[in-house]
Amino acid sequence: QVQLVESGGGLVQAGASLRLSCAASGRIFSSYTMGWFRQAPGKEREFVGGITWRGGSTSYADSVKGRFTISRDNAKNTAYLQMNSLKPEDTAIYYCAARRLGMVVTAPVEYDYWGQGTQVTVSS
Repeated sequence: QVQLVESGGGLVQAGASLRLSCAASGRIFSSYTMGWFRQAPGKEREFVGGITWRGGSTSYADSVKGRFTISRDNAKNTAYLQMNSLKPEDTAIYYCAARRLGMVVTAPVEYDYWGQGTQVTVSS
């Protein structure tokens, strides 16, 4: 089992930055590839980006590429989502998810564990 807890969400103005954290406990965090997803009201959960279990490779959705950066600190059992130049369309609940080893994939069903989510609201 892996327990994931997101934090760092909030209400910001367009153009601002936020850093989300995903703290993991349970099994060896370094064995898990981490993904970030978001879900806006009335929309399906969508892939934001991810980082492989060794941290050597990241992948991003086109909508956030160049603005968002994912990193991880295996010593702290924590993954991060740095969000810059936020836009109102980035408003959503943001979730982190974990899948054992493997590549970063975009389908939510491929992830084994999920956090409870943290709300990000970007005002115009």
